[in-house]
Amino acid sequence: MRLFHHPVSSNARRVLMTAIALDFPLELTEVNLMSDEDRRRLVELNPNSKIPVLQDGDFLLWESCAIMQYLADHTPGQTLYPQDLRTRADINRWMFWGCQHFAPALGVLTWENIWKGMVGAGPADPLEVARGERDVAEYAIVLDGHLSQRQWILGDTLSLADFAVAAPLMYLEQAKLPLAEYANILAWFGRVQQLDAWKKTVPVW
Repeated sequence: MRLFHHPVSSNARRVLMTAIALDFPLELTEVNLMSDEDRRRLVELNPNSKIPVLQDGDFLLWESCAIMQYLADHTPGQTLYPQDLRTRADINRWMFWGCQHFAPALGVLTWENIWKGMVGAGPADPLEVARGERDVAEYAIVLDGHLSQRQWILGDTLSLADFAVAAPLMYLEQAKLPLAEYANILAWFGRVQQLDAWKKTVPVW
């Protein structure tokens, strides 16, 4: 299988983390998001013009969490996405929560404090930064409370949910993400950062 990705993409990183944790071999093709030609080719793979995209023969799959689940289902004996329906539902809940709520809130600050200046879109907008900080706080309270008596999002067991939710935190310092008061999140994130899957996917700037 081939994965079209870019190392600075948190969406792509959660897929790469999954592949490493599963010991699942992938052929990697890096997409230059600043290249018009690469962008044109990307649209042919994904009409949304976003990465990552998994190519499995004539099957193209986009959406990072769907790719993560697909890789797990192709790995006999894996424990990141167990077959038990309730366990899967719980993992799905947190994966979807991460994509629908937590990551978009973090994304506001990542855009304003990192990417906006890098692409020449001007300085950070204080109103947008304030909005991002409010949104992050709203969802950080939920995650921090959930992690208060858990090592991992599902309890004692690492799962796809941890990779999905943690990936956007890769820019914790650069994006000035306001999480200093959430001790449970930071402790959990510290555990994630000790995983080989995290260490092996740190982008080189």
